[in-house]
Amino acid sequence: MTSSKFEPNDDILDFVIKKANGIKGLVDRSCEIIPNQCIQPKEHRLDKSQIDNEESIPTIDLSNLDDFNVEKSIQEAASKWGFFQIINHGIPIEVLEDLKDAAHKFFELPAEEKVKYYKESYSSGESVLMFWSAIGDKNEKVLEWRDSIKHGCNPQNDSNLWPSQTRNQVLEYQKWAKPLAKKLLEVLLKGLNVHEFDESLEPLLMGTMAININYYPPCPNPSITIGARRHCDVSCITLLFQDDTGGLYVRGTKGDNWIHVNPIKGALAVNIGDSLQIMSNDRYKSIEHCVAVDSSRARISVPLFVNPCFDSVIGPFSQMLKDGEKPVYKHVLFSDYWDYFFRKRPSGKASLDFAKI
Repeated sequence: MTSSKFEPNDDILDFVIKKANGIKGLVDRSCEIIPNQCIQPKEHRLDKSQIDNEESIPTIDLSNLDDFNVEKSIQEAASKWGFFQIINHGIPIEVLEDLKDAAHKFFELPAEEKVKYYKESYSSGESVLMFWSAIGDKNEKVLEWRDSIKHGCNPQNDSNLWPSQTRNQVLEYQKWAKPLAKKLLEVLLKGLNVHEFDESLEPLLMGTMAININYYPPCPNPSITIGARRHCDVSCITLLFQDDTGGLYVRGTKGDNWIHVNPIKGALAVNIGDSLQIMSNDRYKSIEHCVAVDSSRARISVPLFVNPCFDSVIGPFSQMLKDGEKPVYKHVLFSDYWDYFFRKRPSGKASLDFAKI
């Protein structure tokens, strides 16, 4: 490319991905016209006519998490909505603000620094992953308007390999967020008649974890792009910190409507992933969500994915079936489900069909 600006038909994949300029690099090069490889098919865009301003997901105060009514609120939110926000969760606001600042520092680095963390492809054990915006099957090359970096938070991952701009902040956040995730899972299990979260269940419910940092640059034409296509998570649960830009939408109870998750300072969003929907035999719901981008502001989000171990077998808890309830899902190896989920990347909830009886 000889021009300092990109034309719609330019091949941007090498520039964005392999040279680690990212989508942010397009914006920095005064990209005024969306390149063709960033224009989403209409079926993957956010249809604004489907945005529902009358519904909202619950916000739950965790000041007294052991209270029966609080536990019931969490279980009901997981069953009805699959998505809720939590406040007074115990993670200091300074930890979250430091995480947000660290994200900006990393993504504002020059490409020659970020390229050190680029991976051509990734597997479950890798410590850092950057720029996996191409979504769908391996032949599809439509980019989401997002740059991302992954921090694997497992014993085999060496945090010394993480960028210095994010390392300490991610480790500090992990220190606070992991016990919170465990407590939330304990509450959710009670709603499934699983009353003991002992050591044998920990690998199944939170055997692998990763903290991603997502950076959504300002976009000159948000209506034809998407920050993250509609999808469900493969996790048991996901804890999400988002800044105050907004743009996260979740499926409402009407099935075809979208609800904006309004940012609340200091709050975390929590959503059920496919793995827990399978274990709960559909009692809890893994819900589609997507991210729209802003025309003038960059957005930061930090999801913590709490997943089973890859050698775990996931399926309905026996406690769910003891009264004669029929299983909706078979038992499958989580690594097989993971491979299917990320190899096929089917839209929405279609990946659950892999585990259905």
